[in-house]
Amino acid sequence: MADIDRVGIVGGAGWLGTAIARALLDTRTVPSDRLTCSFRSKKPETALACVWTQDNAQLAENSDIIILSVRPGDWNTIKISAAGKLVVSVMAGVSVEAIKRRTGSSRVARALPNAAAEIGFSYTPFFVESSNSEDANTIAALFGCCGAVDQVDSENHIDYFTGMTGSGAAFPALLADAMMKDALARGLPEDLARRAAQQVLIGAGRLQEHNGLSPSETVRSFVDYKGTTAAAIVAMQENGFYDTVAAGLQAAIQKARALQETNSYGNENEVE
Repeated sequence: MADIDRVGIVGGAGWLGTAIARALLDTRTVPSDRLTCSFRSKKPETALACVWTQDNAQLAENSDIIILSVRPGDWNTIKISAAGKLVVSVMAGVSVEAIKRRTGSSRVARALPNAAAEIGFSYTPFFVESSNSEDANTIAALFGCCGAVDQVDSENHIDYFTGMTGSGAAFPALLADAMMKDALARGLPEDLARRAAQQVLIGAGRLQEHNGLSPSETVRSFVDYKGTTAAAIVAMQENGFYDTVAAGLQAAIQKARALQETNSYGNENEVE
């Protein structure tokens, strides 16, 4: 495992910044005195035991690795000088080049943890541009405490993963919501429908992990059995299930690219 130096999280008071910070501390990947988090207006009432500041310049001075965890819409308000430091963005729709111009760093990565980082079950793809060969190992170690990590070789893949994995629990929750609404329409009690739909998701994830099969293999095994589940799967496929999912992912890609275009402009020399 790569040695992790001092880490700073810009936006450490937000839900994702807090989740990353908590994972770093809980796994002892970074000791509390070597982790600095910044907040915009108010320090969290239940602040983690690390160094807190409102001054991003101080955060940069205290850090060797800087994680940018702010809303993409707030990106153009961020002023930080990070020349010589490793800068890792967890923002959707902000390109490596835009981050380089604004921060002054030539060691820049984009990573996309999702909401499951809060419980250590995120999937985090990352892309890095750096002359330091150890930076990829450092990023893998940083986000390994949040769940599974993979390096990708194209920044375009990050834009795709913004929708596919960055959405985290949203897509399975959408499926569960659809099942719950159908159950309610058929007269089932709400508490029973909700519990059933949630347990389907929980059980499916754990079974998938336990069996080690690919999703395609799991689907095929049920279809080949030719039972009630097969009938449901075939009906969903015939009614455009795959096309609907593809359309949703395409919409997420387009949104990410629109954000990237928006965040490529502005005063890129605003560093302090």
